[in-house]
Amino acid sequence: ARGIQHTAVRRAHRKHEPTFHDKYGAMVLLGGAAMFSAVWGYVVTQLNIEWGFSPVGRITPTEWRE
Repeated sequence: ARGIQHTAVRRAHRKHEPTFHDKYGAMVLLGGAAMFSAVWGYVVTQLNIEWGFSPVGRITPTEWRE
């Protein structure tokens, strides 16, 4: 039990070394947000997608054939 206490005390007093997320977490998040915005900005502005999802007025019924 004493050995575990010594290990815990040593780890508690050790200097915190920054991890990858500490160093680059915000930059990765901002880069992903920028990429997401750029791709959807292109999709919305450049591709000819008809964004009206309602078929009312666009679909005309055809004559019934027997």
